[in-house]
Amino acid sequence: MTTSRIALVRRPSPRLADGLVTHIDRKPVDAALALRQWEAYVTALRTHGWEAVEADPVDACPDGVFVEDTMVLYRNVALISRPGAESRRPETAAAEAAVTALGCSVNRVREPGTLEGGDVLKIGDTVYVGRGGRTNGEGVRQVRAAFEPLGARVVAVPVSKVLHLKSAVTALPDGTVIGYPPLVDDPAVFPRFLPVPEEPGAHVVLLGGGRLLMAASAPRSAALFADLGYEPVPVDIGEFEKMEGCVTCLSVRLRELYV
Repeated sequence: MTTSRIALVRRPSPRLADGLVTHIDRKPVDAALALRQWEAYVTALRTHGWEAVEADPVDACPDGVFVEDTMVLYRNVALISRPGAESRRPETAAAEAAVTALGCSVNRVREPGTLEGGDVLKIGDTVYVGRGGRTNGEGVRQVRAAFEPLGARVVAVPVSKVLHLKSAVTALPDGTVIGYPPLVDDPAVFPRFLPVPEEPGAHVVLLGGGRLLMAASAPRSAALFADLGYEPVPVDIGEFEKMEGCVTCLSVRLRELYV
């Protein structure tokens, strides 16, 4: 197995402003600005050595840009999700086609299971699955069935204060889980937990080499990470934050493809 650095992305729908919001108040969204922010996000990935692969757009699906929710990757296996929000289920087909073309093995979550990829945080071989509004117990069971035979340890954790698990927590390269405490149901679930001072500071994408792609809206968290020896790479994703999006939602990172 050779480490791959591929990021699956999908350009935002012109209808982004019509997307779902669950835990925050709806605000006006500028679709043209969102497209420019998305392009800058993709540029940041490419600048730091990632190949950005676009899934076909789904302009009829306002939330389609949040492509992470369409699947969960473990090693070279893609478990295609069955979103808990029924309006999002048409988003999965084009994303599945894209990762199939990249050589992934594909499984699918079956009814009555629901799973959205934003509810899954992988740290080494530990796979945390948020059990909450969009992912149900049967979805968690199907994650176990798909990935435990491959060596994963699947841990279900409660999510009630945010949309997805990774709306509350992500992890640093050393495996420390980071989160904004008011939004984390139970920090004790994680062996090492580091509180951050801003909600958007809880979301990082590991670019490699200690570089952390993160929202520009969390400067104090960026300073904290820099003090810990990491290199923050800030991007402005303000229009997506209005739709409960964050830096992790906007791509699927494929790190373990057989290439």
